[in-house]
Amino acid sequence: MTIELYQFEVSQYSEKVRLILDYKGLDYRKIEVTPGVGQLEIYQMSGQRQVPVIKDGNRVVADSTAIAKYLDETYPDRPLIPTAPKSRALTLMMEEWADESIGAKSRLLLFSGLKDQSFRSALLPPNTPELVKNLVEAVPSEVLQAVGFGIGASPEAVQAAETAIQQDLEALCLLLQDSPYLTGDTPTLADFSVAGLSMLLKFPEGNYLDLPEQLQGKGVPGIADNPLYETFFTWRDRLYAEYRQPRIPTTTAQAGQPTSINIE
Repeated sequence: MTIELYQFEVSQYSEKVRLILDYKGLDYRKIEVTPGVGQLEIYQMSGQRQVPVIKDGNRVVADSTAIAKYLDETYPDRPLIPTAPKSRALTLMMEEWADESIGAKSRLLLFSGLKDQSFRSALLPPNTPELVKNLVEAVPSEVLQAVGFGIGASPEAVQAAETAIQQDLEALCLLLQDSPYLTGDTPTLADFSVAGLSMLLKFPEGNYLDLPEQLQGKGVPGIADNPLYETFFTWRDRLYAEYRQPRIPTTTAQAGQPTSINIE
C-alpha cells in the first residue's frame, strides 16, 4: 500500500518526513496541498491545517514528529529511534531542539533572503507565468519589510535568528568532526530532522526538490556560502546521497501544480 504524503514542496517539515520515508524505503505519493482551500480539507481530515500529514490506509497522522514515531512503530525496519537509553535520549532531545531552533529560525532567514529579486522569483514553481514572475520581482523591499514586521520577521528578529543559527551550525560542525552521524555510528531521527529542517538555509545539491535548477546548492547568503559551516553541509549532502531518493521528473503540465485534495 502506498502512503499518501500531504505536503508543501518548500516545507522543511515535509522534507524531514520525505527523508524518513526514503530512508525506510517506503512507497509514498506526494500530494501538494493547495494553500487555503486545501488546508481546510486537511483540517477536515486531520483536525488541523498544517502540513505534513500522512494517510496510511485508514490511519491519518499529522505533525512531522508524530509521523516519524508512527512510521518507526509501524515499519520497524531501519529504526529511527535507538533503544539504548542514552542514545534514545540524545536522539529525542536533538529532534525536539531541531524543530524549535533550526526549523523556526531558518524560515526567518529565508524571508530576509526574499529581498533579493532574482532569488524571490526563483522560488516560484517552474511553470509560473512570466507576468506573475515579473509582478513578484517588482514588489519593493520596503513592502516586504513591512510584511516582515507583521509576521514577526522584523530586522531585529532576523538578526537574532541569524546569530542563533550560526551558533547551532558551529555546534553541529563540532559534533560531526569525529562522528559519521549526530548521535552515534548509525543514522537516527536526529540526523534526518536536522538535515531536512536545514533545507531553507541551503537547498540540497541534486534533483531532490521540485525547484528551479539554479536553486540547487543555493541558500541564505552568509550561511550557505560560509566556509565555517562546510563540515555541516558536506555531511548533509552525503546523507542525501546515501538515503534521499532523487525526484522523478514530471511533465511540464504537471510540474509545480498544487493539488486540491479530496477527503474520503
